[in-house]
Order: sequence, then structure tokens, then C-alpha cells
Amino acid sequence: MSLPSPATASRFYQRWLSADPGRPAQVDALSQLSLAGLDLGAALLAQQENGTAPPLPLGRGMRRLRNLLVATLLRRDLEGRADLAEVVGTMTALADFAIQRHLAELDAELRAAHGVPTGHESGQEQQLMVLAMGKQGGGELNVSSDIDLIFVYPEDGDTVATAPGQRSLSNHEYFVRLGKRLIAALSEITEDGFTFRVDMALRPNGGSGPLAASLGMVEQYLIVQGREWERYAWLKARAVTGRAADIEALDAIVRPFCFRRYLDFGVIDAIRSMHAQIRAEVNRQERLHPDRSHNVKLGRGGIREIEFLTQVFQLIRGGRDPSLRARSTRATLRLLPDKGLLDAAVVEQLLASYTFLRNLEHRLQYLEDAQTHTLPPNPADRLQVAQWMGLADEDALLATLAGHRRFVAEQFDAIFADKSGGNSEQHIDPDTSDACADPDNREAIEARFATLAYDDPAAAAQRLIATWQAPRLQSLPEASRQRLVALVNAALPLIARIAQESSLGSQLATLGRLLDFLEAIARRSAYLSLLTEYPHTLERVIRMMHASGWAATFLNQHPILLDELLDDRVRSAAFDPAALAVELEAQLAVDADDTERQLDILREVHHAQLFRLLAQDLAGDLTVERLADHLSALADVIVAAVVKAAWQTVAKRHREVPRFAVIAYGKLGGKELGYVSDLDVIFLFDDEDQDAPALYARLAQRFITWMTSHTSAGILFDVDTALRPDGASGMLVSSVQAFERYQQASAWVWEHQALTRARFCAGDAAIGARFEQIRCQVLRQARPDEAALKREVLAMRRRMAEAYPSRGDLFDLKQDAGGMIDIEFIVQYLVLRHAAAYAELTGNVGNIALLKLCAGLGLIDAALAGAVADAYRALRKLQHQLRLQGQEQSRVDPARVALHIEPVKRLWEEIFADAEE
Repeated sequence: MSLPSPATASRFYQRWLSADPGRPAQVDALSQLSLAGLDLGAALLAQQENGTAPPLPLGRGMRRLRNLLVATLLRRDLEGRADLAEVVGTMTALADFAIQRHLAELDAELRAAHGVPTGHESGQEQQLMVLAMGKQGGGELNVSSDIDLIFVYPEDGDTVATAPGQRSLSNHEYFVRLGKRLIAALSEITEDGFTFRVDMALRPNGGSGPLAASLGMVEQYLIVQGREWERYAWLKARAVTGRAADIEALDAIVRPFCFRRYLDFGVIDAIRSMHAQIRAEVNRQERLHPDRSHNVKLGRGGIREIEFLTQVFQLIRGGRDPSLRARSTRATLRLLPDKGLLDAAVVEQLLASYTFLRNLEHRLQYLEDAQTHTLPPNPADRLQVAQWMGLADEDALLATLAGHRRFVAEQFDAIFADKSGGNSEQHIDPDTSDACADPDNREAIEARFATLAYDDPAAAAQRLIATWQAPRLQSLPEASRQRLVALVNAALPLIARIAQESSLGSQLATLGRLLDFLEAIARRSAYLSLLTEYPHTLERVIRMMHASGWAATFLNQHPILLDELLDDRVRSAAFDPAALAVELEAQLAVDADDTERQLDILREVHHAQLFRLLAQDLAGDLTVERLADHLSALADVIVAAVVKAAWQTVAKRHREVPRFAVIAYGKLGGKELGYVSDLDVIFLFDDEDQDAPALYARLAQRFITWMTSHTSAGILFDVDTALRPDGASGMLVSSVQAFERYQQASAWVWEHQALTRARFCAGDAAIGARFEQIRCQVLRQARPDEAALKREVLAMRRRMAEAYPSRGDLFDLKQDAGGMIDIEFIVQYLVLRHAAAYAELTGNVGNIALLKLCAGLGLIDAALAGAVADAYRALRKLQHQLRLQGQEQSRVDPARVALHIEPVKRLWEEIFADAEE
């Protein structure tokens, strides 16, 4: 004899089965199947027929179907045959199905009486969009939940008669009537119960707003009146009915309301406030009704806190990362580890807690099919719920529940706890704060800097006073001003301590850089919120600004990069150009029809990666050579993405993939790119189509425009195409054949020098391979007239020296005699002179490796070659350090580099002495 199902302990289950002798057999049969794939249409038809003639009305059939499915889910769940996904998925599918079937029937009835609702402007037939909100919108509906709906219609107008006797209605009146009838069809309680309770409180203006709103009305409301909590609600909005074009138009309105294009950390405080209001109401209810304790949905550490800490990442980052716009709490949670936003172990435990709490919520509702979220007051019912959860008794249930709630609360607090007070080191005395914010109270401000042991309190005070007196700060709203005051007061001791720990920079310079930055972002509350919510980020900003004036300038230009300082991803993440290329392609594909957005995506991705490399650089994790490799690989990824995306905008293109390549020269070609280097490139194509030259010229022009245009996200790169055949007077794009002819017959020696550092960068790989063949053939040409070659090289060097004359007593690391240009010219000459005999010299392996190779071949003295290679490495490092400090010109005291210059001059003399005039 089989044991009774645990479902029999449900009073709802017993009542419903005992009301009709045929129901137990129905549940027995259906409970053997997974409801995840159930054909709801066939199931409804069966309920409507149900041995009756004529068939039952839709309302009765739908209610009976609902009760059958709830009873079956209850049984499958309690017998361990259905997981949470099946339970919530089935209830969501039922709600969607019920809305669609009832709406179709009711709309047909209204149209028969009043005609077809038609748009004034479009002249098109109108259909109601029913938006599922909350858990239905997210595909995670409870077994005994109401459904949150919003009714939207495309545009205003009137119904157009299709038969005699029809009375015209405005579209608004028509859809309000339709909405009322739908609510009644779903929620009216009859002898068969109800299908779903309906809550319309989330509609624009809530209970005081119209039951149905036009798209224009929704847009106006969200722009003018939409509140922060409504962003949280609308991100789950999902259209259950309506035409695809209308749904797309609605999405285009809702998306920018929910998801900001910038990182919106201000939402943390908004959700914190909303959570506080919910908690206050729960506490009030528990005081009034002590028997309604342990609210698993709204209580501390409950379901809502998991939803909040999941959705906050969506609201902060969903504007920039479309993958974070999923409506499901579980689906979004699973994405967070890959995004580096939450630890994988934390997410696994949150998912486990969410599953436990949702399962417990369902078991509370299984008792009476009631919409409850609190443990029942009856001890016997509590014991039953505990046993349904697989636990021995109430004590075990409470202990397990407490563990889950404690973990959830800890994770919630890690994100939402008010951090504005900071830690003890950053704590702000209110009196001191007020004094330091008063530009007229110079003595108090100086005293504050003196207390913090600043080297020059008077100068520091003057600098801070100048910031407070800036017009931009004087006109700030009070809330933003107070937040800024708090940040400045938290920063002052940090600046003093960081300056004492480091030999680089000064307190005053760092203070000035930070104040410039805070002034620049003062009107962007999201950035102030980020620094307030994550105090450790402020310290990282200060450390970066203290180490590098260029970093401070870059952050001022792109404050959105503050996000990169939130955690250690900037230090630990290895640069992976292949993965970046895939990610960038996916992001660009989302906005394939929006060129402006694609331009911003390219810039945002480039700047974020650049900033991560900068952080690793400042931390000492990268050598100058390794950094240059990464920056060059990053540029390659961007160049490839721009070629592919820009080609899609070329009208009348004759092939899907262009036979077009970008060839890199100069620093990009030699993989020695710096943070602010421009790109020296030429463009080649290999395509016999008669329109190819014009199309690829257009692509090259688009490429340059995409790279150089200033958008709200900044610029990518300056592009220099002067090295193309015939220079500025030549064609912007050359065929491979024309390029080969030019290099073999017409190119100057200096153009062959440039070719030593050229390489295929992006585009058609076959063209890249052909270019490399041409390059090697040209560089390996016999050049028997050694004197003539030296004269050509020296002439080019003199032209460069004349273009960049030495100024003052400082030594230019790049341009002056004995500097980096001399080393590069030495290497280029050696390649051109000897590559005919030694083919390995045409390898694009960098100046240091080529010097070593030349020494190994006996072309130059090995010891001297080693000294010059060391000099090149040292000069590059010094140049890099000066650029990081914000110096555009790399000039130093000659004594500082004398030991490096000397071997360069010696090698130059050995090679070119007999050709010098």
C-alpha cells in the first residue's frame, strides 16, 4: 500500500479534490507529467468540455484549469518531482495564457459593439498591450499570487464602425472598458474561485491615474514624473499582448528610463530608502500582529532583499551592458560572477537562499491557497510547513530560515549599508566639515591642513578656497554640496597619508588634481554617489592622481571610468585581446542600427581597457615594453572592430566582408604604442570589382571619421595617413598591386626605413600576408652603394632635427642627438644595409631585439650594441614616466641621461662617421 502524498495535508488540496469525484484522477494523471511543457490550450479545452454540453464558458474553464494546475504543482512540488523553475514557470505561463485568451474574447465582443479602435495619426488598427510586471514579468510568479498589470495602447483616436448600429468610442474609453472587463474576467470570485487577482497600482500615477494609457502618455509620465522606485518596477515590464511594432516602440520608451547610459550609482540610495519604507511597514505590521512574524518576502534577509541586491546591478550598469537587462532575478544573479560584480560562491549561496525562501513561500501558500508570506500562527501548521521543507520540526525550520536570512542580510548590507560616515579614519566631524566648506573661514581651513601635517597649510587652504568659490560649486543643490563637502573632508587625511608613503608627487599637486576632478563631476550626482557608496574608491582615485598627472587628466575627461576602481579587477585581470574582440563585437551588434551609440561603445570599451592597463602600470605590474605590447594589441582590436562596423554603413557595398586591410606604421607598427600615441596607418585593398576603389575610399574615410570624431564619450585615436604612397598627394587607398609597384620603383629610402616597422594590423588576412611578402622583398633588396644609403638616412635625420630643434638646456629624450630617434635610425640603416644577406633582419621584432641580432651577426660590436639597447630601454622608461606626470615634452637635465647618451653617440659615429659632412 502506497503512502499518502504530502499534498493531502493541504486544506486547499483536500477541499478542491473532494468537491468533485473526478478531480483526483485528473490530478493523478497530470502529476505524472512535467508541467513545464504542458499545452495550456488543450488543457483549457478539456476543462471547458469536462463532460458538459454545451461547453463551459471561458471564465469557468479557466478557473478550473487554474485550480487543477495549482493542485498538480502542489503535489509534484511536495513529492519532489517539480523544482522551483517548473513551479514559477508554469504559473507565469498560465497567467500569460489567461490574459491572452480572455483579452481576445473580450476585444472581439467590444469590437462587435463599437467598431475597430483606430489611431488618429497612423490610421492603423489599435491593440491593447497588457504589461506583466513584478514576478510575472520576470517569469517567476508564485502559486498563489496576484498579478501586477499595466494597460497601454499605441495612440489616441476613435473606433471606426464596421457594422450598422455600432456606437463609436474614443480609443481611451474603449481600452479602459476593455481593461475593466479583463480584470473582472480574471479576478471575480465565482463558485469556481478566481483565476488571478489583479493589481493595477503600478500604472502611471497609481490608483489616481487612468486605467489605460497611450504610449505618448506613458512616455510623458516616465520623463517628467517617473520616480526611482518605478525604474525598479518597470525593468521587469513584459508585454504579454500587443503587436510587435508597438511593443518595440514601448521598449524604446522604457529602456532609457530604466537603464541610464552612464553608471548610475545614485540608485543605491534610492533603493535603500525604498527598502527602509518597506521594512518600517513590516515592522509596524509585526507589532500590530505578532502572529504574522517571519515575513519571508519583505522581512529582513528575505526575498525582496535578494531581488533588490540583484536589480541594483541592473539599474547601475544595464545601460552600458545589455546582458544585464534580464527580467528574471535568478538569471541576473547567475550573470554577476562573470561580470566581476559578485563572487561566484556568494552568488551560489544567494541562489540557494532564494530557492529556499521561494519554496518556503509556496508551502505557506499551499496550506490554504492564500497569498501569504508569513509563517502561520498555528503550531500544527508550522510543523506541517517544516516537514514539507524536509525539516524535522518548527525549531529546525526557524534555525535554517535564520541562517539564510542572516546571509542574505549580510550581502544586502555590503551593498546598501549607508557608508557616508566612512570608517574611523574617514569620519568627518560636522563642525570641521562646516568650517572647511566655508571659503570665508580661511583660518579654520588652514588649521585643518596644519592638523593633518600638510607641508604648506596656507597654500593648501588657498587651493581649497578657490574650489569652494568656483561658480559651478556655488550653484550646486544643497544635497550635492553636502555630499561634496563630505568627500573633500574624507580625502584630506588620505592625501596627507598617501603623500607621506610615496616619494612621487606632492600633497599640494595631488590636492589640486583631486579638487579639479571633484569640481568637474560635481553636477553628476551618480559619480558623487559612487565615491560616497564605495569609500575605498576615493582612496584609489587619490593614489592614482598622486602617481600620475596624466591619469588625473584622463579621469577628468572620462569620469565614467570610476567604475574600474571599484574592485581589484583592474589589478588582477589579464589583458586578453581575443576575448575583448568577441565582447566588443557582441556589444556593437546590439546597436547595429545606431551609429552614434556604436561610436560611444568603441570609446567606452577602449577607455575602460586603457584605464585598466594604466592602473596596472601605476601599480608596477607592467614593464614599459609589456605595456606597449598591450596598448598596441588593444589598438588592433579597435581598428578591426571599426573596419567591420564602418563597412556596414557604406551604401551599395558589393560584398559582405571587405577585401580591405589596415597596415600599421610607426609606433603601432613597431608595437611601441603609448597612452596618447596617434595611429600611422595606410589602407590596401585587393578587389577587381569596378566600384571597389570608390567603395574602399569611402570605407577609409569612414574609418578615419569613426576614429577621430569627438562624441560625448571622447575620441579614439588621431589618425595619420601621410605614409601612404605619394604621401598627402596620393590616393587614400591603394590596391596591393599599386602599393607593390610604388615600393619597388618609386619609394624614397625614408619610406623603406618606415617599412622596417610596418605590419598588418586588421582586415583581410590574405592582404596582410601579401603585404608582408612585399615588405620583406623591398627590405631585402641589395643596396650595394653603402655611401648613398648613408647619405639618404643622414639627410632624413637632418630634416627631422630641423623640424624639432633643440630648445634650452634640457635634453629631448626623443629628438636630440644620442636619443631614441638616433637609435631607431641606426637600426633602420642596419636592416636596409644588410637584410639582403641576412633575411632574419626583416623580422618586426623591435629595436632592442634587432640590435642584439645585428651584434650576433657581427655587424656591430656586441658590447656597444648591448649598451645602446639598454639606453633605448632606459630612455623609453624615462619618457613614459614623464608622460605619466603629464609632461607633453620629454625633456630632462642632460646629466640625468649622460651615461645612456654616450654609447648611442659612439655607435652612431662608428656607423656614419665616414658619411658625415
